[in-house]
Amino acid sequence: MIHIIYRGILIGILVSAPMGPIGLLCLQRTLYKGRWHGFFSGIGAAFSDLFYALITCMGMGIVIAFIEDNQSVLQIVGSVLLMFFGIYTYKSNPSLRKPKHTYSYSQDALSAFFLTFSNPFIIFLFIALFARFNFISPDEDEALHSIILGLAGIFAGAVLWWFAMTTVVGKLRKVFKDRGLLIMNRIVGIVIIVLSVLGIILSFRDILGKG
Repeated sequence: MIHIIYRGILIGILVSAPMGPIGLLCLQRTLYKGRWHGFFSGIGAAFSDLFYALITCMGMGIVIAFIEDNQSVLQIVGSVLLMFFGIYTYKSNPSLRKPKHTYSYSQDALSAFFLTFSNPFIIFLFIALFARFNFISPDEDEALHSIILGLAGIFAGAVLWWFAMTTVVGKLRKVFKDRGLLIMNRIVGIVIIVLSVLGIILSFRDILGKG
């Protein structure tokens, strides 16, 4: 089951890393209010991601047989969707604005949770990642156990990302500019694109191997 936890951690990081609205919010609070405000905002986002991951797992369970029969094709589709997501992340040019209000840690977490929760389209990203990494076990006896471990891994990966990001940004807050954010976004985008290309290559290799 170690591979399920590992894949969950990787999915948690990939979902959290791109600099969308929640990423910008965490960066803003880290830069202008301090590391822990940014980190607790990330914790709120991680709980929302966990909720959508659970919904995705429940929905994916309905079509486990279909996934098992078409595993390689779905991995290719998931990798292609992931590539488009990486390209979008690479091309996006986020900018920072000083937040108008100061909140407590719990308010930071709640506001980040509802901001992330307001974007249900993240389910499609989870579907792509689950298909790409063959995240759902086709064995019914192992499915529940795998889902619990996998969800724990996703949450751990998201928390790990927010802890690392807010730590680095907190230490570099005096020199962190919009250009630094752009560079970070492009690095994340390149990593996602590389992972998706590797996924496509490995999936085609599996198809050719079965042929």
